[in-house]
Amino acid sequence: PDMYPGNCWAFKGSQGHVVVRLSMKIYPTAFTVEHIPKTLAPTGNITSAPKNFSVYGLDDEYQEEGKLLGQYVYDQGGEPLQMFPVMEKSENGFQIVELRIFSNWGHAEYTCLYRFRVHGKPA
Repeated sequence: PDMYPGNCWAFKGSQGHVVVRLSMKIYPTAFTVEHIPKTLAPTGNITSAPKNFSVYGLDDEYQEEGKLLGQYVYDQGGEPLQMFPVMEKSENGFQIVELRIFSNWGHAEYTCLYRFRVHGKPA
C-alpha cells in the first residue's frame, strides 16, 4: 500500500518468482518494477533490490513454462520506478503473468520487491 522501507514482498535468497492473475486478459506492453530509493533505505544501500529478472505470460496457473515476454535488469542506480517494454511480442493475450527474479544487488539473505505492475491493452 505504500513505499516505506520494509513494506515489501521479501523472499529468502536472491531467486524467487511470483505469479499474478490480472483482472482481465490483456496484451502486455510493458512492466514496472519499483523499489525504495537509496535515500530512504536505513543502510543507505538497496542491495536487496531485484537485479536480473524475466517476465512470462501464462495460459493458466498450472503451466510449467510460459511465453517469455522479456529479460531485464533493474538498475539500482536509476529511478526507484523503472518501466520495461515487452521485448518478445506475442499474438496471445494473457491474464496470468509470472515474474522470475534471478538475482539481487548483493544482499546475502533476502530480496525485496515493493511493486510490480503489468501494463497493456485489453484483449
